[in-house]
Amino acid sequence: MEAKMNEENIEEVKVLEAQIKHLQSEIAVLQCQQQDHHKDMTFTFKGQMHDALSYLWGQRQGKEKEKVLSRMKREVEGLEEDLRQQTQINGISLDSCTTKTLESNESKLVQQICVSGHCSELVFQVEFQLTEIKDGQKSERTIGDLNVVMDASDLQNFSSFLSGVEESRDLLLFFRTARAFSDRCEDRCRTFKHFQEKYPSVVSLPGGCRSEVMSLSHPKLPSCVVFIHWSVEVSREGEVTPKINLLTKIPERALQFFPSQVVGSSAEAFQSLLRILGPEAAMESVIRAVSLSEDT
Repeated sequence: MEAKMNEENIEEVKVLEAQIKHLQSEIAVLQCQQQDHHKDMTFTFKGQMHDALSYLWGQRQGKEKEKVLSRMKREVEGLEEDLRQQTQINGISLDSCTTKTLESNESKLVQQICVSGHCSELVFQVEFQLTEIKDGQKSERTIGDLNVVMDASDLQNFSSFLSGVEESRDLLLFFRTARAFSDRCEDRCRTFKHFQEKYPSVVSLPGGCRSEVMSLSHPKLPSCVVFIHWSVEVSREGEVTPKINLLTKIPERALQFFPSQVVGSSAEAFQSLLRILGPEAAMESVIRAVSLSEDT
């Protein structure tokens, strides 16, 4: 009987020890979070921000408060100018950045970082783990668990590239390609909008100026339509390539008035114009042909 009671006590002790270890783990996580909050508070309240708050609390008076406010104004203006220049240079605006510490000790720091922003109309959210291993005076940082979230409905050609980026964890490649992709989409939007405003009776944009398709038709021949399809392809390696094609929609009754070789070779002829004249001049040539006049 006594032996049985000892066994039961041993089992209870083991259960209690397991619970203690679990609580110790939770305490360690909470301590890391507390350190993060402490660092944030220290960063916020030190230096000139601390001086400004001291002034607001009534601890500084007279000319000294004017010096504090003047220094803060210069600092804010300097930060705003730096942000403006960085956004202008790389074309990417960051809207928010959150950091959560998952592990922290003398030799290792693991943080979960979430960054959201936009590049022109391209909105993104990037989440990843940043691990820093310290070895004496040296430290090494690595990125893991990269996840990129974008509007997939308008980015069918971007999905393969995003998968590759998440596998390679190449953040620089993502931002560089996002900028190039956004620039090419802006070129398309600007060109479509220009032609719609210049030739309103011929050019229409069924999906808006940011869509991939521009429709051309003469007012007196609404059933005969020429489409300009302008897509922006992104390879898995991050190469951004615009592809522009011409498509025709002509009723069978109307085809008898056109030589079959002319209609069939229109797409090839358009590609030749693209190579010789460039996108805008080639499109304008087609628009003038569809309008049946030199001036519309």
